[in-house]
Amino acid sequence: MKDYKEYYKNKKILVTGGAGAIGSMLTLKLIELGAKVFVLDNLSSGYTWNLPEKENNLLFTKGDVTNDIDLKRIFNEEPDIIFHLAAFFANQNSIDYPEKDLITNGFGTLKLLEYSKIYGKLKRFVYASSGCSIYPSDAPLPYKEDLPPSMYLSTPYQITKMLGELYGNMFFKNYKIPFAKARFFNSYGPGEVPGQYRNVIPNFIYWALLGDPLPITGTGEESRDFTYVYDIIDGLLRIGYCQEAIGNEFNLAAGIEIKINYLANLINKLTSNVQGIFYTSRRSWDTKPRLLASNEKAKAILKFKPETDFEEGIKTTIKWFNDNFEKIQSSAKFGPGLSSAVRLTK
Repeated sequence: MKDYKEYYKNKKILVTGGAGAIGSMLTLKLIELGAKVFVLDNLSSGYTWNLPEKENNLLFTKGDVTNDIDLKRIFNEEPDIIFHLAAFFANQNSIDYPEKDLITNGFGTLKLLEYSKIYGKLKRFVYASSGCSIYPSDAPLPYKEDLPPSMYLSTPYQITKMLGELYGNMFFKNYKIPFAKARFFNSYGPGEVPGQYRNVIPNFIYWALLGDPLPITGTGEESRDFTYVYDIIDGLLRIGYCQEAIGNEFNLAAGIEIKINYLANLINKLTSNVQGIFYTSRRSWDTKPRLLASNEKAKAILKFKPETDFEEGIKTTIKWFNDNFEKIQSSAKFGPGLSSAVRLTK
């Protein structure tokens, strides 16, 4: 496969959720490649300060994927490619607010596909799915794309992420929408603001920089396949370019298993946090003590090459936190009335 970088020059790209953790970094990369980018984001978990100001190749719309007026406005711009990253994130949030999860992740994806069908000129619809949601908890590791999906999911978020894949498959088969699925695994890196419903790495870094102990839900021997955000963006851009990606699904993962104890101790070391760690009970919906993905399919078809060393990725993320700490601190969303590191244990 030829290099994708020239392909995006002068393309019109819609990024839903483009002010979020992955979306904002994807937007910056697309602008760098010479694309004209339309960002649609309701700012429920995204921040405009993550995006460049006064950028001629960026049109930001504060809006929602469920809103017809917003969608008509965007599709009037005649996008070539959609990267659909907007979501009601994530597992615990969906348990607390299951109806909001269904409206955003289910109805919102359906609306976007319906407009894509009416528009009829789309070159690619790249859907941000979740490898943590698709595969059964008792499936053999590493997870491969040809595994049968689970029929016993643990959270509304997992169900609606699966629902998005099913809708996309139907629109691909019935209406020839050029739909492709990117299954993320534990993204981390610059751009992700910590919060009650956010991922473990930004929360750990935030608490460590505040001098708080790091709470581990479980024994700490649990593992995840942490994937650096720029490696995920490289995978997304390859899916948007490669013709073989249409109708297909790809794990975008580092393919390396990292234990949570190691992660916490590494962050404490790199931030000089002497408060250590403490343990609390595992969350009831967390049924996968280990996560590890196979990225062989993405390597073979997309020439995907996750190259970021984990420790170097954590160092870069900590630097981003230090460079933007005042903005991060004002944007971080945790429950009221509790010290920061204890909030997720209550």
